[in-house]
Amino acid sequence: MSNLSFDPSLKSPPVSLDYDLEACTELMRGGSKSFFAASRLLPARLRPPAIALYAFCRLADDAIDDGDGDDPVLAMADLNARLAAIYAGRPGPEDADRALTVVVHRYGVPCGLLEALLDGFLWDSQGRRYETLADVEAYGARVAGTVGAMMSIIMGASTETAIARASELGVAMQLTNIARDIGDDARMGRLYIPRAWFREIGMDADAWLANPVFDSRIAGFTQRLLLRADALYRRGEFGLAELPWDCRPAIQAARLVYAEIGKQLDRDGLNSVNHRTVVSTARKLALIAKATTVAVKAPALPDVPLSPVPAIHYLVDIVSKERHFLSANKPWTMPSRSFDERVEWMVNLFGRLEQREKINR
Repeated sequence: MSNLSFDPSLKSPPVSLDYDLEACTELMRGGSKSFFAASRLLPARLRPPAIALYAFCRLADDAIDDGDGDDPVLAMADLNARLAAIYAGRPGPEDADRALTVVVHRYGVPCGLLEALLDGFLWDSQGRRYETLADVEAYGARVAGTVGAMMSIIMGASTETAIARASELGVAMQLTNIARDIGDDARMGRLYIPRAWFREIGMDADAWLANPVFDSRIAGFTQRLLLRADALYRRGEFGLAELPWDCRPAIQAARLVYAEIGKQLDRDGLNSVNHRTVVSTARKLALIAKATTVAVKAPALPDVPLSPVPAIHYLVDIVSKERHFLSANKPWTMPSRSFDERVEWMVNLFGRLEQREKINR
């Protein structure tokens, strides 16, 4: 359990927490278009906290991974100090930090999840080696499973089953990302294909990394990653029944769109070394339309309860150990604007962002 926590007895923030949500949304530009598309299906009340969470995650990733030559360990120390200030209710001037402060106190997001996320970003910057698929999934649990767990909590679903399925869905999406980005990652000196897979067929992983080329062996590795992702997507779908009905379409849309990346990659011959697989806008829109049906009927639960996959056990434990925070009073509210004003503002904002995306294509 994290040493950092927030004080549920706080009745008001010790400082004014006005912030510019549009500044947070700007961090989405150049980021995940799939997140952007799915977020528009979230109920209006949850779009601001979702954007705030994404903004901090994006900023933290950039701080550790890019760092402008700074030591990533020092960047990590700075981010942990900022987390401490956020959970104390005294964030710095950054819009992302101030927005996240409102979110973690209002929804009871355990600090341990954010610390795990930062650990995953640090693994990237340190060039960590992944020997087995279990190692890769442990990485996915940190950089993506944590986000799934936090979003589940924000949506009001914090049971063990809800957290497990949301975390597994995050890992599935990360495995899809890994399969899609094999070439791009290799050219940056990063390898997320399990090294044990190379040894199994007599390949030298480091030699391939120095000269990444596509062949049937890499296609086989890609297919193995996608098959594992598909198994986790199926598990993740069982978590939809845990969510409020108006949250299900957004999560199902994200699930379907990400899974489609893997299907398109398969149709492209499993070659993610020489080009980047893209799902067409028309196909995304069709999948998003399909996703809306789960608001009425969520998939049936499995006959036998599913135990969490090993990689995300500790995320479930973090939430379980800090569950008393989740039941605490949530006296803080999103700053400024009435509900109706926020809805109108968000509709206008997403319209402007969509227009920018069209211009930047």
